[in-house]
Amino acid sequence: MIEMTLREIADVVGGTLHDVPDPAVTVTGAVEFDSRRINPGDMFLALPGEHADGHDFAATATAAGAVAVLAARPVGVPAIVVTPQDTAPSRAMALAHDRDGSGAAVLAALAKLARVSVDRLVADGLTVVGVTGSSGKTSTKDLLASVLAPLGPVVAPPGSFNNELGHPWTALRADADTKFLVLELSARGPGHIKALTEIAPPTIGVVLNVGTAHLGEFGSREAIAQAKGELVEALPPSGVAVLNADDPNVAAMATRTRARVVTVGQSGTAEVRATDVVLDGDARARFTLHAKGSQVPVRLAVHGEHQVGNALSAAAVALECGADPETVARALSDARIASAHRMDVRTRADGVTVVNDSYNANPDSVRAALKALVSMAKETDRRTWAVLGEMAELGEESVIEHDRIGRLAVRLDVDRLIVVGTGRPAHALHQGAVMEGSWGEESILVPDIEAAIAVLDDEIAAGDVVLVKASNSAGLWAVAQHLTAAPGAGTEAAV
Repeated sequence: MIEMTLREIADVVGGTLHDVPDPAVTVTGAVEFDSRRINPGDMFLALPGEHADGHDFAATATAAGAVAVLAARPVGVPAIVVTPQDTAPSRAMALAHDRDGSGAAVLAALAKLARVSVDRLVADGLTVVGVTGSSGKTSTKDLLASVLAPLGPVVAPPGSFNNELGHPWTALRADADTKFLVLELSARGPGHIKALTEIAPPTIGVVLNVGTAHLGEFGSREAIAQAKGELVEALPPSGVAVLNADDPNVAAMATRTRARVVTVGQSGTAEVRATDVVLDGDARARFTLHAKGSQVPVRLAVHGEHQVGNALSAAAVALECGADPETVARALSDARIASAHRMDVRTRADGVTVVNDSYNANPDSVRAALKALVSMAKETDRRTWAVLGEMAELGEESVIEHDRIGRLAVRLDVDRLIVVGTGRPAHALHQGAVMEGSWGEESILVPDIEAAIAVLDDEIAAGDVVLVKASNSAGLWAVAQHLTAAPGAGTEAAV
C-alpha cells in the first residue's frame, strides 16, 4: 500500500485512534490478518475467526513489529478502532461466523483503505485488471501475471483470494513500484462483484465463461450471467472488456459495458483467436495465436485444452497493455500455474502420473479435467483413474449434475472411477457411471479419503494416470499428496 500515517488511515476508514502515542507514525509495510506473518512496519487486521478472534492476537502482532491494529474495539496496544455497522454483503461473502458485526466493520474499513490506496496509485499509472468467470479465474490470473511481467512489476493474489477479505488485502499489496494489479472477483450472489469493483475499480475486465458453479446460490445460469456481467458494467468508457466469443452468455455482455470490447476465442469472429489447436501426450495445447495482424505459435506448459481460452484472455490483456504478439507468445509458452492444487501434474519415478486438481470443482471444470486426463493417456494407452469427490453449491441441480459427471466418465472411457463421499451427490455420481455403462468394479464408491487411498495403494500400477478432483471442502488434496509421497514412488517430477 501507499505509505500513510495512523492519523491519515483513521480519517480514511472513519476510525478512532486508541493507545496511539504518535498519530504521525507511518505504516510502511503491508496489512496482514495473520499475526504470524507480521513484519516491522505492517498493520495488523483483527478479524474474528471460526476458532479464534484476531483481537486476542493484537499484542503478539505489535510485538512482532506491527505499527498498529485495525480493530473493532480497543485492544490495549496502538489501534485504529472502527464501529460495527451494517455491511451485509461483507458478512454474507466472507464472515459467516461474525456474530456481532465486528468483522464486517473491520472489512468495511479495509475496503475503504484499499480504495484510497488504489486510487492514488492509478493516478500515478497503475493498471487494474479484474477477472471473473464460473471457472478458470485462478489459472487465468496466474497466466496474466506471467504475460504482464515483461511490461513491469505485477501484484496478483495467491491462490483464489477473491472475496471481500482477499480482494482488498491483495489490492493493498500494490505500491508505488507496481504497474499492474491483477484481481480475481468471485460471487455467491447478486451485487457481490459490483461491491468488489468498488474496492478496486478495474480498467480492464475479463469474463471467461458462464457455467454452473454456485448454481445453488444463484438459481439459474441466467442469474449467474447477470452477476458476472457486473464486472464489465463497472468499467469506465476508457477501459477494455475482454469477452469470450465462444460463450454466448459472455459475448452478450458487450451491450452492458461502456468500455471498448475485445473478443477472444476459437470463433472466427474473435479478435484474439486460436487456430490449429492440438494437444501433446501431457494434454498441453499448441496453437497459432492470431492477434494484431500477426500469427505466432504458442506451446502452453499448462495442462488441458480449456487452458487455451484462459491463455487467449491473458494474451488480449497483455496486448492492450502494450505487449507485442511475439512477446506474449513467449510468455505464454513459459507460464506455469503458480496456485496450488490446480492441474498440478507430477510424474513419479515409477511412471505414475498424478494430476492434482483438487482445489475446487464444478461441473464445467470437472468435465475439462476428465477430458485432459483421457488426452494424457490416449497416445500411450496408459490406464486412467479418476478420483472424484462431491461438487459443492449446486443446489437443486446437485444430484443431476453429479449423475452427468458419472456418465461422462464412462463415455470418455476412463478406466477406473473412485467416488469419495457418503451423501446423495456422491451416490448419484457413482450410479450415473454404473447406469451409463455395464460397469462393475470399474466404478467404486468409498466413504472417505482413507478408503480411496487404500484402493489406490492396492491397485495402482506403474504408468497409470490418476486425476484427483473435488470441491476444496472434500479435502481430496490429501489423496494426491499421498500418491506423490508414497513409499517407493521415488523422486517426483513436475511435468
